[in-house]
Amino acid sequence: MKNIEVRPCPSRFRREIGKYRVSLSDHCFHCGLCAEICPNGVFERMDGFNCISTPYSGQCTGPDCSSGSFLCTKKCPVDAIKIEEDRQWASLGDFRWTPDLILATWQQAETGKIPEGNLEYKVGVSGGGFDRFDFVMIKSSSLPPREMDEISLSVCLNRRGTGQKIEIPIPWYGAGMSFGSISLPTMLARTIAAKAWDTFVSTGEGGYPEELVPYRDYIITQIATGLFGVSEETIKQARIIEFKYAQGAKPGLGGHLLGDKNTPSVARMREAVSWTSLFSPFPFHSVYSVEDHKKHIDWVKQINPEALISVKVSTPSDVDMVAVGCYYAGANIIHLDGGYGGTGAAPEIAKKNIAMPIEYAITKVHKFLLREGVRDEVVLMASGGIRTAHDIAKSIALGADGAIIGTSELVALGCVRCGNCESGRGCPRGIATTDPELEQQIDVSWGAQRIINLYTVWEKQLKLLLSQLGMKDIKELRGRTDLLRYVDGK
Repeated sequence: MKNIEVRPCPSRFRREIGKYRVSLSDHCFHCGLCAEICPNGVFERMDGFNCISTPYSGQCTGPDCSSGSFLCTKKCPVDAIKIEEDRQWASLGDFRWTPDLILATWQQAETGKIPEGNLEYKVGVSGGGFDRFDFVMIKSSSLPPREMDEISLSVCLNRRGTGQKIEIPIPWYGAGMSFGSISLPTMLARTIAAKAWDTFVSTGEGGYPEELVPYRDYIITQIATGLFGVSEETIKQARIIEFKYAQGAKPGLGGHLLGDKNTPSVARMREAVSWTSLFSPFPFHSVYSVEDHKKHIDWVKQINPEALISVKVSTPSDVDMVAVGCYYAGANIIHLDGGYGGTGAAPEIAKKNIAMPIEYAITKVHKFLLREGVRDEVVLMASGGIRTAHDIAKSIALGADGAIIGTSELVALGCVRCGNCESGRGCPRGIATTDPELEQQIDVSWGAQRIINLYTVWEKQLKLLLSQLGMKDIKELRGRTDLLRYVDGK
């Protein structure tokens, strides 16, 4: 595996959001004691002045500080320091992406370390999905560091007798996000991070611009129902080709890109008219059976015989039959996409009311493929609301081989989950936009490093979890539902 370099990568905003707001009252006479005792750098003296600068609230760990000898609120001689919950923090996210999860993801992307303090970085508070599962720990202590390094997280993406053998060192890769739905700097940051980790990222629907061509060995070319951006050239240069039959966040609706985001550069890639809304049909009008699906696979195999084939499907009630049909058509990877994922562009009516929750679909497909005797010949990847390393581990314990990640990478780049991805010019933070002015907010090298750092922390967390379960290979975790327990709601 490559040597991954973790570098501090702070927020691009001068005053980052924190869980707590620290303020100084007028009683403060700038003695400097708080700057001396604070271990997190919340307080500091201003250069050239004998006074304390405005506190860096984002670095405060709050009540957890009381467990040491640094509690500034009690040691301040004039009781001038006030620590309270930050209202801006409380306004972030939703029940699945809680303020804690967002801040914890930012912290991991900034430091490359497991979050400290009282931030909840494993689950949300949705009351369902992966938030209702936890692991039953078998061992009380983890393995020593040397043995931890020997734990394998690798996943082979081709278990059939034909095609090239591709193995990734971590059990996840990047989900499809199209040029048009996200900015070019965001695409580049995701792709550079994938190269650093020797894994993959999907183009999503719409092809990819020439700036990504140098990274083509780490890019999955997606063929969706609208065939936007699909060409013989992109098929030839892909190591993995993904057919997208349905997306879990909007099954039965097809893809869509509204006119405000269809800039001339996006339209040129998609061979469409700029500033017009683009809608992909549902389904492929050339595929209504397994035999039709096989013809699609045979078509791309004629162009690129060595490419692996991934098939992305949503989770209808008969998803097990869909999955086994994909196998018999020749797929190497079956990509199950649940309804919890998607950006703010996905309609809420579809996300919350159509298709099966991903945690049910994984187990159903896994068991059916076992009964068919073909489970070890196909790779099962899961996506749709997988936010953390622990979500990845839960997906594998339910029966998947690995996971596919999307929103977490965007959160690492500073997404606050405002849901305005498809409105007007798109994301005001420059992430999910095609506006030339807004996308300048994302520095490519900065964004890539933050995703690299996030991946590094996830690797540590997965190895720690496996060691606590007494395992030395992620493959041992697959299908181990006996290691999961149901968490009662409060």
